[in-house]
Amino acid sequence: MSKPPDLSRRERQIMDAVFALGEATVNQVVDAIPDAPTAMAVRRMMHILEEKGHLKRRENGREVVYSPRETKVKAGRSAFQNVLETFFGGSLEEALAAHLHSRRDSVTDEERERLIALIEQARKEGR
Repeated sequence: MSKPPDLSRRERQIMDAVFALGEATVNQVVDAIPDAPTAMAVRRMMHILEEKGHLKRRENGREVVYSPRETKVKAGRSAFQNVLETFFGGSLEEALAAHLHSRRDSVTDEERERLIALIEQARKEGR
């Protein structure tokens, strides 16, 4: 699968909608994206995304249902890595600090404990 910069803004919106829905028809994507173009234009873009290897399709009666070729977890990790490199110079510390600073609510005790446990686990694994 291509990296996120290989997608146009509209293609990214379509992929985001399909990931959010798990799988989607053209009409579901049209309903899910802001200022959507016509269903015919979305259908064409989804076909292009299929050709690029981002989507797969299956027939469901008369409808075509599209789903991502890559798992949501794998795509999320890839997108996060891209954001980390693009906006924070690869610094996880800076990214986490920015996220914590921008949160409207406080970090809960449970979240704090899970973060500490994840950091400790990564340290033990040498990451």
